[in-house]
Amino acid sequence: MRTFIKSLIQALFLASALTATCQFNVQAAEVVKLDRIVAIVDQTVITEQELESRIATVTAQFQKQGTVLPEESILRKQILERLITDTLQIQYAAQTGLKVDDNQLDKTIVRIAEQNQMSLAQFSEALAKDGVSMTKFRSDIRSEITIARLREREVDGRINVSESEIDNFLTSQAANTENQDEFEISHILIRTPEEGATEDIQKAKTKVEAAINELNHGKSFAEVSASYSDAPNALEGGKLGWKSGTQMPSLFLDALKTMQVGDISAPLRSPNGFHVLKLSNKRGGNSPLVIQQTHARHILIKLSEVMSEKEAKLKMDNIKERLDNGEKFEALARQYSEDSTASNGGDLGWVNPGDTVPQFEKAMNELKNDQISPPVLTQFGWHVIQVIERRAQDMSKEAARLKARQEIRAKKADEAYQDWIRELRDRAYVELRLEDKF
Repeated sequence: MRTFIKSLIQALFLASALTATCQFNVQAAEVVKLDRIVAIVDQTVITEQELESRIATVTAQFQKQGTVLPEESILRKQILERLITDTLQIQYAAQTGLKVDDNQLDKTIVRIAEQNQMSLAQFSEALAKDGVSMTKFRSDIRSEITIARLREREVDGRINVSESEIDNFLTSQAANTENQDEFEISHILIRTPEEGATEDIQKAKTKVEAAINELNHGKSFAEVSASYSDAPNALEGGKLGWKSGTQMPSLFLDALKTMQVGDISAPLRSPNGFHVLKLSNKRGGNSPLVIQQTHARHILIKLSEVMSEKEAKLKMDNIKERLDNGEKFEALARQYSEDSTASNGGDLGWVNPGDTVPQFEKAMNELKNDQISPPVLTQFGWHVIQVIERRAQDMSKEAARLKARQEIRAKKADEAYQDWIRELRDRAYVELRLEDKF
């Protein structure tokens, strides 16, 4: 009996020990799985899980593009810096009352699904197959919209382009026909401090030489950009898109003049650091622009809280019937149209392609001269449209001024945005917690 009791006690002790060991192992496993802080950004933290999630997203994009990934430590550093910049902007937006409401977010996601020719349910399933939850996708899109609106408010919306700037731009462009050429370029930046010591400059020089060496040995520009470049678009292959000569520094233009499509420049030194350019394509920018213009007029019945779509349609059907029975378009426009053109008989003047919303433009383009459309629904309400006449118009001068305005604005906005981001970063408290991994 004593032997049985002794055996039972030993068994119970062993079971207790095994249970304690299992509990310890489970707790240890849970500790290992706990998220870690990789950076502190003012009052917010960036966790390792957030970093790994963004790395996974970028890695998937690289694989789809067939681009070789940079070294893990470089990729982590690039993505963490992007997360820090995004976090600072999201924080600033929240502090200054900039928000994206759920209604706007829902519309944006529906539009993204439609662009991919999917229903919302199908789009959600496609995201799930890629390992992305709809909750995470909504959060990412909300952040993208917030940052875009923040840039518009803090930078782009404050950029002014005067008529004298446009005149000077066009005069300079006319004097230098080379500036009328457009270049599709990609860019690698090895940054140096503004007042860098000799050793900092030498270190950057060694880095740019290593990048050039890898390009010379067959690595793609996108891959080398992702591995070496300090530019914000490094992970996008350093692509800058199409730029005219007036949109870039003379340092770049002088190098591009002597390059052939596909060429890669020697390192170019500027106060910001060392630059390497790739010329992907080139085109002339001085061909005439002839477009088809339409002289049209319309009547608009707006939708509102007191005017439903159905009620507005009934009202417009009645107007259309009166037009079909010979009543004057301009008279009915003055009487019923809820557009600012009503006092002018609904006359829109000469309309260029892209001046109106797609539904309106599609209906207008299907009309013959003097023909009146059936009721057309747009985001503004119900319209009836009449085409008065059409013409082919050389818009080269107008287009040149518009293009000049856009180019000047884009250049000033890009420079201002980079300065603003740098100031935002300098004012912030940023502490990196994974320095050992870089």
